[in-house]
Amino acid sequence: MNGTQFSYRYLPIDGRYRQQVQHLDDYFSEYALIRYRVLVEVEYFLFLNKKRFFPLEAATRRKLQAVAEQFGLEDAQWIKNKEKETNHDVKAVEYFLKDRLGEGLAEVSEWIHFGLTSQDINNTAIPLLWKHAVEFEYLPAMLNLKRQLEILARNWKDVAMLARTHGQPASPTRLGKEIMVFIERIENQVELLIQIPFTAKFGGATGNFNAHYVAFPGKDWVKLGNEFVEGTLGLQRQQYTTQIEHYDNLAAHFDAIKRLNTILIDFSRDVWTYVSMDYFKQKTKKGEIGSSAMPHKVNPIDFENAEGNLGVANALLEHFAAKLPVSRLQRDLTDSTVLRNIGVPFAHTILALKSIGKGLDKLVLNEAKVKEDLEDNWAVVAEAIQTVLRRENYPEAL
Repeated sequence: MNGTQFSYRYLPIDGRYRQQVQHLDDYFSEYALIRYRVLVEVEYFLFLNKKRFFPLEAATRRKLQAVAEQFGLEDAQWIKNKEKETNHDVKAVEYFLKDRLGEGLAEVSEWIHFGLTSQDINNTAIPLLWKHAVEFEYLPAMLNLKRQLEILARNWKDVAMLARTHGQPASPTRLGKEIMVFIERIENQVELLIQIPFTAKFGGATGNFNAHYVAFPGKDWVKLGNEFVEGTLGLQRQQYTTQIEHYDNLAAHFDAIKRLNTILIDFSRDVWTYVSMDYFKQKTKKGEIGSSAMPHKVNPIDFENAEGNLGVANALLEHFAAKLPVSRLQRDLTDSTVLRNIGVPFAHTILALKSIGKGLDKLVLNEAKVKEDLEDNWAVVAEAIQTVLRRENYPEAL
C-alpha cells in the first residue's frame, strides 16, 4: 500500500467516516472512559485532602494532578493490563493510582476510592464526558449549522417562490422565510436541550453514604458529596439514588437531540425535493463524479447521507432513552453495555451535521426555474383575491 494506512473496519464511524469523527475519541472510547475515571478518582482524593481527612504534601498533590492532566495511552494500557488480572475495570484504576503514588505514600493510598462503589466513578465520569462532548462538540456544530442557515435565509429573503401543500401548487412564499422556519425550530429545541442538567450519582454502594457515615459519623456526607460533584466536577448531584444514576436527564438529552435530528431529517428531505424540482443546482469540484452511469447528474448525496445518519442516530437514541431509566431494584448491569455505546449515535449525528453543511455549500439557486413555476401558476393568488372580495362583502366570494 506504499506506506498508506488502510482501514478494513466496516463500521462507518470506525472506517469510512473515521477521519470526520476520530476527534470524538476524546469522549467516546475505552481510553476516554478510563481517562475520565482517573480524573474523578484524583479529584475525589484531592477533595478529601482539602477537607483535611489526611495530610498531603504539595509536591504529592502536584504529582497526582499531573497524572490526571498528562494521562496517556501508555497509562491506559497499564490499567487494561491490570484489568485482565482483577477482572474489574474501576478497581484497576484504583490500583493504577496507588502505583503512581508509590510505596512511600502507602499511608495515604487507601484514601483513593474511599467509601465508593464503582458506580460512583462511572456515574460521574460518564456524565462528565457526555457534558464535555455536548458542550464542546455538539452545540458548536449545531450552532454553526444554524448560522449557515441564517446567512442563506438572509440572502434569499426576497426570493418569491411557489409553495406546495399536499404536493400541489399553493399560495406563494419566500425562500428565506422557509429557511427561517427551520432556524426557529432548531433554536427552540436547542433552548430546551441546554436547560436539561447534567446529573450524577455519588453516594456509596446503594446511595446512602453508609460506609462513609460508619467511618466518620460526625461528617455531613450529603453536603460533602454535593460540594464535590457540583463544585469540583461541575455536575448536579442527585439526592436520592439507588446504586446507579436515574438516567432520566440523560434520557432527556437523548430525546432532545432526537427531536433536533428529526427537524434536520425534515429539512434534508425538503432541500432534496427542491433539488429534484431544479430549484437548486449543485456545485461540483473538479474530478468529482455525480453518477457512475449518468455523468450529467449531480445527486444530492449530502442530504441523503445526513438523512441516513440521522435515522441511525435516532433509532439508537430512542432505545437508550427507553432503556437506561429502567433498572431492577437497586441495581442491575444492563446499563453498562448501553452506556459504552452512547458515542455511536453522537458520532452519526455529528456526521449528519457535517453532511448538511457540506450540502448547503454546494447549493446554487436557480432563480429562473423558481420564477418560471410562479409564472405558470397564477391560480395560486386566488386566496388573496377571495380574501379581498370578502373584505368588500362581495356575495359568494368562494
